[in-house]
Amino acid sequence: STQSTGGEGVPDLLLLMIQLMQKMMGAKLAQKAALNCTILEVKMIEGLGTTIDVVLVDGVLHEGDTIVVCGLKGPIVTSIRALLTPQPGKELRVKGAYQHHKKLRGAVGIKIAANDLESAIAGSQLLVLRDGDDVDELKDEVMSDVTSMLSRVDTSGRGVCVQASTLGSLEALLEFLRVSKIPVSGVNIGPVNRKDVTRASTMLEREKEFACILAFDVKVTNDAKEDAEKQGVKIFTAQIIYHLFDQFTEYMRVIREEKRRKAMEKAVFPCIIKLIKCFNKSDPLVVGAEVVEGSLHIGTPLCLMSKPDVEIGKVASIERDHKAVDKATQGDQVAVKIVPQSAQQSSRAYGRHFNDDDLVASVLSRGSINALKENYREEIDVHETKVLIVKLKQVFKIGK
Repeated sequence: STQSTGGEGVPDLLLLMIQLMQKMMGAKLAQKAALNCTILEVKMIEGLGTTIDVVLVDGVLHEGDTIVVCGLKGPIVTSIRALLTPQPGKELRVKGAYQHHKKLRGAVGIKIAANDLESAIAGSQLLVLRDGDDVDELKDEVMSDVTSMLSRVDTSGRGVCVQASTLGSLEALLEFLRVSKIPVSGVNIGPVNRKDVTRASTMLEREKEFACILAFDVKVTNDAKEDAEKQGVKIFTAQIIYHLFDQFTEYMRVIREEKRRKAMEKAVFPCIIKLIKCFNKSDPLVVGAEVVEGSLHIGTPLCLMSKPDVEIGKVASIERDHKAVDKATQGDQVAVKIVPQSAQQSSRAYGRHFNDDDLVASVLSRGSINALKENYREEIDVHETKVLIVKLKQVFKIGK
């Protein structure tokens, strides 16, 4: 039996699964001649220089083979200086003495020492240049994954910067941003440096919310942290990709709320209300009203539907069932306090300029409609609201 919280019995279960796999599937294993080799990690090793840890699934690698790997600055063509494996019972990632080999066959984890590997990309494939192979074709093949990802980068330079430890994690980040409709201005693999912060800072004057770096499973240098703090560039870091998603999603939510708050003065929701009763005839005007179409929000400027040039003020407060609310929707009957914004509006009085059953509309302009579309598209992207906007555009003679 196994115990899920304490883990008792789980190692036994895993051992049984492995033993069954070896016994039942061993005869079905088949090696392929075609090379299948993936770069797991790029490391600097004292005495060896920059090395790559790879997993060779199928095929054979020889010391002296010419290999082609994907690099940040383009394809890398180099020769294998040494094929290394850890001592028996040791892990490839653990530093120690290595065994040298002239030839290795998959499946095996290998550390490869060669020149010019500094910009090699973890998660990409490794190819071997054999007699008769076209080196340019191999270069295009190893760079194909990076090329497809770079196609997602906004060529105008607008968007966030993304950095990850491997090609696969970078692809996952880019897919998340694509689905979220967040533009990407630059990508990189490896630690976040000062130059990465400088690149991200170019968005500060264009769209401040995009002046940020999403860094997954990579280190941020101290210089980069200092520069980011000075320049106002946000760096989001996480070892778990979903935590990075959560951080950035929350950041964008706060940014949107801030933009909405600033846009409230200009953005006006379309609304038509019917006056039912007057509680105070002027300055401030307090009336009972029913929302006929759209939604009535605090701060909405109002005018007479029949005489759009007769503006009566802005909504200062809304009460429904004796409780203060921020907005009222179609069918709601509410008490509305309307405060005049000019001497002319102060002169408007109930009984002289308007009466019960008169229709009052929110004052729209081209600027208010644009602000609404930019900041509240989800709330107005319904058929009834679109129809009402078209109706009020005719009332206020607003062109396309």
